[in-house]
Amino acid sequence: MDTTTSTSTMTAVGVDTYGGPENLRVHEVPAPHAGPGEVRIRVRAAAVSPTDTNVREGAYGESELPFPVVPGMDAAGVIDEVGDPDPTRGLDTSGWSVGDEVMAIALPRKGHGGAYVQYLVADADSLARIPAGSSLEEASSLPMNGLTAVQALDELAIPAGGTFAVTGAAGTLGNYAVQLAKQRGLTVIADAAEKDRALVASLGADHIVERGDDVAARIRAIVPEGVDGLLDAAVMNEKALPAVRSGGGFATVRNWGGVEGSDVTVHKIWVFAEYHSGAKLDALRQAVEAGALTLRVADTLPAEQAAEAHRRLEAGGTRGRLVLTF
Repeated sequence: MDTTTSTSTMTAVGVDTYGGPENLRVHEVPAPHAGPGEVRIRVRAAAVSPTDTNVREGAYGESELPFPVVPGMDAAGVIDEVGDPDPTRGLDTSGWSVGDEVMAIALPRKGHGGAYVQYLVADADSLARIPAGSSLEEASSLPMNGLTAVQALDELAIPAGGTFAVTGAAGTLGNYAVQLAKQRGLTVIADAAEKDRALVASLGADHIVERGDDVAARIRAIVPEGVDGLLDAAVMNEKALPAVRSGGGFATVRNWGGVEGSDVTVHKIWVFAEYHSGAKLDALRQAVEAGALTLRVADTLPAEQAAEAHRRLEAGGTRGRLVLTF
């Protein structure tokens, strides 16, 4: 094993009981170490997302891990331990070295646990180098939402030249979806409130419609037959579904089941399945470096202020990610 430090405990921010932001506490827990097929990351930044608030509330059910349950699916930091390769699991650590600056996706409810920690153990295929020219704080905003957008676009499988709509385009997931769809050669229709139009326009959306309950009618005014596919980042469900053409695809990020009798295919996007998607994460790095993808940090807060970060996120209106620093 390649290692630079040895420590017995670390700081983790998590909950002993599920509930509101006030349940988030700073805990001193045993520090993990990298085993075969793994690296350990000295976390410097962990992005805060709506998924984290669901983990905090217990919305996904009981965790496979003991309390404190630690939220966080996005980490960026510096590798400080590298385990031996593990050919039995197909995990090759030979490409990683102590000192590498990396970003990683984490699974809060199983495996190595969530990202609100000083030290995160990561399987060798769950991380990628941070984009050149980006800070660790910026890089921490990419893994979970970036991989969600990629999974949605892959599932919808709209050929170049097709039409793609995004609700919630001003949010981080929506930002990435618009830009990645443009990279794939799609015509993009995005929604935005008046205050967010300039932001969404800067992402390269071909058409911008006013957000709201009638968004489907506004999209149909531009594409009368309906779009080929839609990512419902705003979780509008049946209100957004009519924007999609007969036989098209609808990507939901909240496990929505669709409308009985509709011939639109509903794709349930589940980013937890992307844990071993290091190659996709590296492609996202390349997209940032090519200028096709823009990283945005709304604010940084010390990890001890995680509860405040969750309150601000839940209040709405944040553009870019809030990031906890360790």
